[in-house]
Amino acid sequence: MTPTSDHEVVLYERRGPVALVTMNRPEFSNAQNSAMTYALDAAFARAVEDAEVKVIVLAGAGKHFSAGHDIGSPGRDVNVHYDNKAVMWWDHVDREGGDQRFARESEVYLGMCRRWREIPKPTIASVQGACIAGALMLAWVCDMIVAAEDAFFADPVVRMGIPGVEYFAHPWVLGPRAAKEVLFTGERFGAAQAKEWGMVNRVVPRDALESETLALAGKIAEMPAFGLALTKKAVNQAEDLMGLRSGMDSVFGLHHFAHAHNAEVSGGDSLGGQDAKSMAAQAKKG
Repeated sequence: MTPTSDHEVVLYERRGPVALVTMNRPEFSNAQNSAMTYALDAAFARAVEDAEVKVIVLAGAGKHFSAGHDIGSPGRDVNVHYDNKAVMWWDHVDREGGDQRFARESEVYLGMCRRWREIPKPTIASVQGACIAGALMLAWVCDMIVAAEDAFFADPVVRMGIPGVEYFAHPWVLGPRAAKEVLFTGERFGAAQAKEWGMVNRVVPRDALESETLALAGKIAEMPAFGLALTKKAVNQAEDLMGLRSGMDSVFGLHHFAHAHNAEVSGGDSLGGQDAKSMAAQAKKG
């Protein structure tokens, strides 16, 4: 299939007081390249600035919500320059080694997710099929998650020797013991298990995912916009007081130490010899 061009990688639609933001690289299971990241940011900014929008829904076109960060598709654009919007740091392009990776991941991964978590309007992730690794970050920054019965989740990056994805919210959204199980095994878990652990708000039939998500968004949209914004800030602040932000900072350092270790012991390969195909093959075995 022909890779989706940059201006089409994210679709934006208004449905009354709800903005529907859809990742649109279904030919690559909505793997997130930089073009998608910055298109998502533009779509979210558009929704924030539109006073008629009360709630934002994040969805993925096709069979899967998202396969995570793009680590191998023809549309991967790791060395393309985009103006930084999430952090005040130099651009990663033309940097080397740990400098390049730290600059890029601070902006495109951790920084963007933190930026989106602070969107002053309620956000709902509408998840079907795969929600793997970097895709968990997109779902977790949303205030609520509605999952189809066919949804499955995993963070398998410990296979790379890396302690979880950059937005390390695992102990807060899963609880410490479930977080360890998910990370230690790298195995997939389904929507029902995610609901039991408290990660997902609702599980619905696949053919009802969109309608159920939009119905929930519509109900939330009946509340006053400023009240919703303040309530979201209150809950986020409480979560940060429980250590989310500072914990994430500490693990981000471990994440980059793991990349550096991999590069040192395996001839410069910071992913520990893994790629998209090997990760997918091992996940299926699990």
